[in-house]
Amino acid sequence: MHSNIPLSTIYILVRAGAATEPTALASLVEPTPTKFPKCDRTFVSRGGTSNGTFTAPELHNPYNQSRQCLYTFLAAPGQRVLVEFRTFDLRGKPPDGAALGELPACMHEYMDIYSEMASLETGELVNSAFGGRYCGPIPPRRRVSLHRAVALAFFTDLTYTPPTLFYGIYRFINATEYEVGTPVPNTLCSFVIDASKRKQGLLLSPTYPGIYPKDITCNFQFVGQPGQRIRLEFRDFDLFFGGPHCPFDWVRVYDGPDNTSAIIGTYCGQQRNLVLYSSDERLLVTFFTLPRAANTQNRGFKGIFEFSESFVKLDFISKHDAEHIRGSECDQKILSKKESSGFVYHPNYPFPYIQKVVCRYFIYGMQDSQNLERVRLEFQNFSIPKGENPKPDTCPDGYLKVYLRGQEATDSYDKHDAELCGDGENSPAFPPQLISDGPRLVLVFSSGELQGRGFKAKYTFETEYRVPGTAAPGGECAFTYRSEAKKRGEFNSPRYPSNYPSHTNCTYTLVATPNEQVTVVFDHFKVRADAWNATAGLYGGATCSEDWVEAWWTGREGTRVPLGRWCGLATPGPLQSPRGALGLLIALHTDYEAVASGFKARYVFEPAKSIFGDCGGNVSGSPWGIVSSPRYPLPYEAPARGAASRVCNWFITAKPGRRLLLNFDHFAVEGHLTERGCPAAVLRLWYESPGPPLELCGEKAPGDRWQYLSSSNSIRLSFIIADKSVGAAGWRAIWTEVTVGVGEECPEACGGACLPPGALCSGLPHCAGQQKSPRCVAASGQAAARAVLVVLSLVLAAPH
Repeated sequence: MHSNIPLSTIYILVRAGAATEPTALASLVEPTPTKFPKCDRTFVSRGGTSNGTFTAPELHNPYNQSRQCLYTFLAAPGQRVLVEFRTFDLRGKPPDGAALGELPACMHEYMDIYSEMASLETGELVNSAFGGRYCGPIPPRRRVSLHRAVALAFFTDLTYTPPTLFYGIYRFINATEYEVGTPVPNTLCSFVIDASKRKQGLLLSPTYPGIYPKDITCNFQFVGQPGQRIRLEFRDFDLFFGGPHCPFDWVRVYDGPDNTSAIIGTYCGQQRNLVLYSSDERLLVTFFTLPRAANTQNRGFKGIFEFSESFVKLDFISKHDAEHIRGSECDQKILSKKESSGFVYHPNYPFPYIQKVVCRYFIYGMQDSQNLERVRLEFQNFSIPKGENPKPDTCPDGYLKVYLRGQEATDSYDKHDAELCGDGENSPAFPPQLISDGPRLVLVFSSGELQGRGFKAKYTFETEYRVPGTAAPGGECAFTYRSEAKKRGEFNSPRYPSNYPSHTNCTYTLVATPNEQVTVVFDHFKVRADAWNATAGLYGGATCSEDWVEAWWTGREGTRVPLGRWCGLATPGPLQSPRGALGLLIALHTDYEAVASGFKARYVFEPAKSIFGDCGGNVSGSPWGIVSSPRYPLPYEAPARGAASRVCNWFITAKPGRRLLLNFDHFAVEGHLTERGCPAAVLRLWYESPGPPLELCGEKAPGDRWQYLSSSNSIRLSFIIADKSVGAAGWRAIWTEVTVGVGEECPEACGGACLPPGALCSGLPHCAGQQKSPRCVAASGQAAARAVLVVLSLVLAAPH
């Protein structure tokens, strides 16, 4: 060990240790103290238990000369010294920023302490660790000598020192309790504790309860008999706390014979209720302190140890699925291997359990950016006796407490979700099935005084979707929403608002009664689409090839009509099942790659409307016509208060063999096809068969061509306005019967279709971007000339 002894103390220590005059060391001290009557005191043990008190010397010093007094305490062989101050009020003052016990500190009156001297021989203190310098009103912590001696060096240059300046007690104590086992040769504080020599005893830091030394390493090696385990309980633990990883002073416990064994834990600071068990008959405890100045005031540790064959055998813990938690008597942890399952048992299974044992079971499902699981627990055996005449719904002896909500993370073991006991006589044979609320389920088994047959339970890790609704009984990601159960509600992608898991397929089935329709509105939508190459309004396999949401109308005969596939930020427009349909089916598909936050939607079951909805109708028997949003050219409005949506359905039919050309000359509906989709309002256009409809929203620029040619003689338009709509200018479209590829003469063509006679002269924009026909211009001129002649003839024929 290295010394930090101040020179002002060296003179008096050498003088006290030798009968001669001061040595050359004294000449290093300035100023040299003037010879005064000696004020040193020596306390020597004569063997046996003894104690006493000491006080400050009474000193008169009118010229403020330096005075030093040495108090030495020397124990007999087999003893140590304990020194403790009861009052302390030295008049020196530490400079700003100096920590207690550090140098430099305390200018005019102070106490230096040495408690690690091997003897009082001349020069010993020069090689001894300096224990700190103290002044002011705060007394030093108690000291226990590392060997047999303690020295206190009191310094003052004040005019008067009263005997009340400090007061303390000393005791000579038995040193054998610090020899916890067989000393390891050439070490200061390392021992081998052999069960054949001592099955139980004390474990103390080298100078407990005094401040522990700096710059030491102590090893306590426990060696038991085969079949034994070691229990270590720290009754007091006080080390310097340098942070959660204990970078300075620490106690480290190894689950085996040496420091290559698995570490149970590294501890510092203040610990309470620290009880540790070895896994077998070997254990190593290492106490380490840094070499540094005396700036800590911690007392170390006191513990008790015990070797025993009666501690719980660990063979009841499954070797394949579970792992014993090192340091515990019988706690175990079970980590999911992705939807895996297994069994947990009581200690000593298959035999009756041992009394007065507490074991904890930490059953943890997966929880990361890709996975979220829950735990299902089903009992197959259960018998924890209640004893005679128990009160109802109580477990007066043994119990199995269940925690389903992660209470162990905050040590809230008093807030259990269930407390189970009984043996089937006055209670059900087995407890009910338990399902965790989240990824963790914890059991705490306390066997009590009575003995029972214990329990066996099967655990199953299931993917936790965190989706409201009626879940599928098999645990797959399938949820049902029935009108009979709830008229309105919400559903979402798994784990929303967290990211949904990869490699998942989920379905959401909404079932209406025969006289109802169901409306679904999406309030959030973000589905991964790294390779998204969306063309406005086109949704399908070419657009969404990674993760996507799909929707169908469902019929009561099991039929399905596709409504679309969506991904990226393109929120689906409001959905409504048609009159007479069973409802809606919505599906989420995710691949093996990255994920996103998914979606949140709400549904409403309402009385069925007509097939046209709130407006719309059947259109046929005319070569052309106009359809437009409600109130056009005024803006369309949101639904009536309390209604989920406003819907308008148009069914336009041409003559057999003809097709329909639809041209939008004005279009302004809330949303943007590629940037945010159509969450508040959407116009769906069925013009190609088979296939899902085209979704339209956003705003058409004057120069854009929004023109569509049907694949048959009918089209359908469905305009749905959700309750969150704020309205917009609306839209107008001109539909026209056309012929395609029939070989007849086509005086006016548009996009590969032949317009009917007179269409271009109707004044309507049947064809996007097409100018007025010259024939219409000539015809209109001839008609005007004829009108002029008629007027002239009438004028001439009039009587004058």
